[in-house]
Amino acid sequence: MTRGICSLIALAATIVLPQVAASEENWTLPRTPWGDPDLQGLWTNETITPFERPANAAEKSVHSEKEAAAIEEGVAKRRAASDGTSPTGSVGSYNQVWMDSGTRFLPTRQTSLVVDPSDGRVPVRPAAEARRDFNRAHEGDSYIYMSVWDRCISRGVPGSIFPAGYNNAYRIFQTPDYVAILYEMIHDARIIPMDGRPRVDENVRLWMGDSRGKWEGDTLVIEVTNYTARGWIASNGAARRIKGIPQTEDLKVVERFTRTSEDTIQYEVSIEDPEIYTSPWKIAMPLTADPEYEMYEYACHEGNMAVELALSGARAVERAALEDSEGER
Repeated sequence: MTRGICSLIALAATIVLPQVAASEENWTLPRTPWGDPDLQGLWTNETITPFERPANAAEKSVHSEKEAAAIEEGVAKRRAASDGTSPTGSVGSYNQVWMDSGTRFLPTRQTSLVVDPSDGRVPVRPAAEARRDFNRAHEGDSYIYMSVWDRCISRGVPGSIFPAGYNNAYRIFQTPDYVAILYEMIHDARIIPMDGRPRVDENVRLWMGDSRGKWEGDTLVIEVTNYTARGWIASNGAARRIKGIPQTEDLKVVERFTRTSEDTIQYEVSIEDPEIYTSPWKIAMPLTADPEYEMYEYACHEGNMAVELALSGARAVERAALEDSEGER
């Protein structure tokens, strides 16, 4: 897919990123007929940039061009070598033709999606990690321990915009009173009021939270509260250590969308949940326009046998273990 050369704004005060030349020197921010910055269109963010900064990157916030190219080459070789293979005892997964997880770093060459704290690591409390580990260890016991993505419910906010192995597309629509975002993965449609209406009652708890938007200059700012405590902050494997970290009803999220060129929206999200994290943290990344991208319906529940098969498989393993133990008596 063709990607334009785009300009990027600074991601955070704690991280210094290289500047990328604008695709059009005389570019003017497009506006809707009613005067708001126009964010409409189809945007993608597939990338091999890791969620958190790897240990081997130490305090480095940005890769050099040479370093990024070497890592990209290594990823391509590993994918080619493992394509179509699966570990012994595994039923396997998709091969690369079905994947769309990107082949390159973000244009900033930042070493992680997390830009604050400055070490590129999410400040997770040990108790939250223990809850994650318990759920992951008991996924075969009941659906309640499984990811809400596996259960085809939602990837939540901001989890729905975290890059995954495929379906990294987002269509934005605008009217004077609403902004809507259609996420390709799980086919979630999120509608954000912009008219200053009050929030829903505090007793109403939602999988994607209750969003309210406003403009701060040319930046769309969306504040999200009223979360259910049953979701996860991230549910895809690309989040690695953060996959399965729970959320509470005190979760607060602030998203910022700033169009910085014809081809780029700079996206930033700040996350605060005191029971889960020792301090707030932030992710920043560009969304890139791709008008030729085909977004298809993600009919997650139609024919989805994953939950049923995972649980029935766990019961089969238990029966086999019981039969073995009885045979040894």
